[in-house]
Amino acid sequence: MDSIAVALQPYKDTVGLTAAIVTVVQFFSGVLALNEIRRQGNTKGFSVLPFLGCTVFCLLNIQFGQMLRDDGMIRVNFIGLALNLLYVCGFYLYTDGPRKTAVWGQIGLAGAFTVGVLSYIQYEDPKLVEFRFGVILTGLLWSLVGMPLLGLSDILKNKSTEGLPFPIIFLGAVVSFCWLLYGIILRSNFLVVQNLMALALSAVQLSLFIIFPSGAAKPPPSPAKKRN
Repeated sequence: MDSIAVALQPYKDTVGLTAAIVTVVQFFSGVLALNEIRRQGNTKGFSVLPFLGCTVFCLLNIQFGQMLRDDGMIRVNFIGLALNLLYVCGFYLYTDGPRKTAVWGQIGLAGAFTVGVLSYIQYEDPKLVEFRFGVILTGLLWSLVGMPLLGLSDILKNKSTEGLPFPIIFLGAVVSFCWLLYGIILRSNFLVVQNLMALALSAVQLSLFIIFPSGAAKPPPSPAKKRN
């Protein structure tokens, strides 16, 4: 990795800026999901968890960026935090009355998790906190990237990727690749491991679009129709 880091060192600022820009573009991909919710008039078939997860991830990354004294990371995640808070509010507005209670419960759990992690890092040994905080963020990132795979059984059963958000997954792969390069340049094992695994998860999801069509698989015609 050191030889690659040395070769890419002259492009550090360019790679970092590219990673930041692509990440911001990915944050805006949530507009696509929210627009689909607006078109159908409700949140049926959608979950607030991706928006909540990104909100928590961005908030914790702002804290991590302060630890690393990385102003670029802080700015990018402030944008992501603001956008995902708007997405959560939009999701709640289009949620049917009976389901609003469930959404509030999920928001409460996300808030409790965030407060718990932020409280923990205030009291942890300064020599250990950066590593352990990085482990928490890595696990959260992998959960967010791999979340679409929770419906893998339905995808295999229906032989269709209709429920997978291709633009979000594709942008996620690009973002992971850019931050992987930036992590190599910085010689940051956390960034490298985080984004190498995230890139692999994205590649698995993108491969499903090659194997299965985006629309639902059509059943074969009945024998009666064949005779006609």
